[in-house]
Amino acid sequence: GVGKTTLIQKVTQALKSSGVPIDGFYTEEVREGGRRTGFDVVTLSGNRGPLSRVSSDSSTSRREYRVGQYVVDLVSFEQLVLPMLRNVNHGGDTEKRICVIDEIGKMELFSQAFIQAVRQTLTGSGTVVLGTIPIPKGKPLDLVEEIRSRKDVKVFNVS
Repeated sequence: GVGKTTLIQKVTQALKSSGVPIDGFYTEEVREGGRRTGFDVVTLSGNRGPLSRVSSDSSTSRREYRVGQYVVDLVSFEQLVLPMLRNVNHGGDTEKRICVIDEIGKMELFSQAFIQAVRQTLTGSGTVVLGTIPIPKGKPLDLVEEIRSRKDVKVFNVS
């Protein structure tokens, strides 16, 4: 809630209007009647789908991924994000590209395929990643800490 996604959106608009090749996604709050009911994934190419929604049901089924009151829609998330990341990773290395990944957080990390795709994107020579990661609280998230400690990563704290 400090403005990470707003910052990402403004930077993205500035880069796009400068003609920089950019792709990726951001997460956006979904609100109904003034309260947050979930998050959507929005790709820079304009596709949108649910990332998570509030669950009224407190019992958890075996294949349900939850963060607090939110149930994560892994299928929707992967269908939107994975093709875009694979496309970024398989592009030619002739021109530098920017890939926006907002965010690499608890909900997104339920997807093993996403974790693999992010690692591939970070090691790809032709891609600069503009991403957001949460500040550490509670149990560390392996991929987040791995990214934070990379020598080729610059972390800015947004407040």
